[in-house]
Amino acid sequence: MRAQLARVDAVLIQAVIAAALSFAHLHDIASAAGQDGWKAWAYPISVDLLLVAAWRRLRSGEAKAAGWCWFVIALTASLGANVATAGLLDMNHVPAWLRILVAGWPAVAFLGGTLLAHSAPKAIDHAAEPDADGDEVHDQAEEPELLPEPPVHPAPEQTPPQRPVNEPEPPERPALPVPAALVAHARKVAAEHHTRTGTPIDTPTLRARLGVPAAMAEAIATHL
Repeated sequence: MRAQLARVDAVLIQAVIAAALSFAHLHDIASAAGQDGWKAWAYPISVDLLLVAAWRRLRSGEAKAAGWCWFVIALTASLGANVATAGLLDMNHVPAWLRILVAGWPAVAFLGGTLLAHSAPKAIDHAAEPDADGDEVHDQAEEPELLPEPPVHPAPEQTPPQRPVNEPEPPERPALPVPAALVAHARKVAAEHHTRTGTPIDTPTLRARLGVPAAMAEAIATHL
């Protein structure tokens, strides 16, 4: 952790020193080229802002060619000021071409910053673009041959099978055998119901009173 902090501190110190020296050299060049007062201080700010905008474009991974182009331009302006103030340029007699460059720099920096900040490239999805030839061949290769559909006949009406004329009727189901004691008990229950209600007992009531199945109740009712 301490090693990482020390490395970060060293990088920050180097960045502050480089920015301060470059700032001062750019100010001196602008002042020598006839830009005095606050205008001389605005030039180094303009160069540094263009460097930051170009670096952000490079970090974003989009339109790296434009990012590198403006990064090199801003870096050339910064390094050129550092080299020019190292005794290679007579600060009292600045050549005309340098005055032209310094005077035209604000427009160049504004153009570069605008292009870097407000012209985000649009990603083109080549996979989504229709390929006329490829799609046509693909469709022709994969389109199955259409077979003629068989004629649709209406479903025949389903009629119940007719029984032959000579076929005998099915025999009736034999009645269930009922014990005599159960019949006698049922008669008592029926007589009690008739005395109490004045109406003959029905089969459901008889079944409920005797607690027998429905078939058995019907068989008992036939004996009453």
